[in-house]
Amino acid sequence: MSNSGGNNIYNVTKNIENLLESTRVDKTTTFSGKDYVAMLYKPNGTFNGVVFYASETQAGPDQPIYNSTVTAELPGELNISKTEDVIVFIVLKLSDWKDFPELNENRLVGLSVRNRSITGLKNRVNISMSSSAELNKTIRPQCVFLNNTSQALSTEGCLTQWEYGQHQVICSCDHLTYFGVLMVSSSLSSTDLRVLSYITEIGCGISLFFLVVTVFVFFTSSKIRVDDSKRIHISLAIALVLLNLHFLTTEMAAGSSSPGLCLYVALAIHYSLLATFCWMALEGFHLYLLIIKVFNIHINRYMVKISVVGWGVPAVIVLVLLSINKDFYGRYTFVDSSNSTSTAICYITDEKVKWVTTVGVFGLVFVFVMAIFLVTVRNMMPNCCQKEFEQKNWRGLKQNVCTVLVLFTLLGITWGLVFFSFGQLTTPGLYLFCILNSLQGFFIFLFFVMSRRKTKDILTSSSERPKTQNSLDTISP
Repeated sequence: MSNSGGNNIYNVTKNIENLLESTRVDKTTTFSGKDYVAMLYKPNGTFNGVVFYASETQAGPDQPIYNSTVTAELPGELNISKTEDVIVFIVLKLSDWKDFPELNENRLVGLSVRNRSITGLKNRVNISMSSSAELNKTIRPQCVFLNNTSQALSTEGCLTQWEYGQHQVICSCDHLTYFGVLMVSSSLSSTDLRVLSYITEIGCGISLFFLVVTVFVFFTSSKIRVDDSKRIHISLAIALVLLNLHFLTTEMAAGSSSPGLCLYVALAIHYSLLATFCWMALEGFHLYLLIIKVFNIHINRYMVKISVVGWGVPAVIVLVLLSINKDFYGRYTFVDSSNSTSTAICYITDEKVKWVTTVGVFGLVFVFVMAIFLVTVRNMMPNCCQKEFEQKNWRGLKQNVCTVLVLFTLLGITWGLVFFSFGQLTTPGLYLFCILNSLQGFFIFLFFVMSRRKTKDILTSSSERPKTQNSLDTISP
């Protein structure tokens, strides 16, 4: 089943259900197509319960089907009338839908009774679904259903029956609707996810405010604008402004009825994230010229060239993806494994594209800036810190430590915590990641304010263009 016309899955499944329920049949009838198998079941006598079986191409009651992937056991409590009631059973394959990328096998199983709403069953409906996904101690299945009222996935009224090593997941639910199995992380509790969400939103809001102040101060101060180091810092700040601004509005855009708005926000988040990574790398490149290439180096139209890289490379990546398939961007839904609600944002909908163009790109940037950071610390620390420690020059030692912390912020090294957030380190690693990175803009503001006086002193005492300075003064507060 393909996604067309901008309809969401909730509307589509409801329309399918209404269509099948309105179809009049005199006996049990099956239908099949490329992405679906459906059956309208009419009991032949007194209804005492029934078991449905379905494979990729056929469905039937009571008798097992070869290569069946879905089994649905319905209790006699449904009290189906022989003359009036019809049970609708359908298995959908959402091959081209990106609403729920964690949905196992892209499969939804629908159950309903004509003209009746079935809820609060004492004897539960048991739906068994096969799973070819690799399940382990960090990824596990979670039964969910489509809640058409809230337009979200929910787990309320459903139990997940599964043990490690099994390739069948049983969803035991007390109502009839459309069901599915999500592959979710089992390493974080619902409370942790909620707290991390609050931390991220508050931190991004604080950073956005102080980044805007930083950019305003930069453009209203003519003396600061002549320093190439400060220009690079402010470019990173602008990229973070765009990232935080669109990130804070992504849930609102996903909840709107405008696909165009969601597409724009998804593009803007991806572009600003890539621009942030690029400017972190350019911070490292500039630091390399200042610290390692200590002699005066003049690069013609230096700021123009690195600006083309910082703003142009992300634009090329985004435009290439957009030209290949605009459906790479849109509404992305994920579910908390222990919560009854789902969250939708506007971002990249394809998992492979997301990993390659975000985690992959940042991995390359992280390796580069870490190399620059280690070389810089190696050049700075052994002589400076040892001498200051022996002379008990605590102020100088403190300044060097602050310089290292500034490098962590400007080079975005704290983003690398994502690579260490696994296993036993998952929860503390993610807390550190969310706290430090959501407040990155605030840290840049503090550095910018503290470095203004030193920048003025440097500009007063130097008659040369600041971009060829060969000391740490341009980055230390």
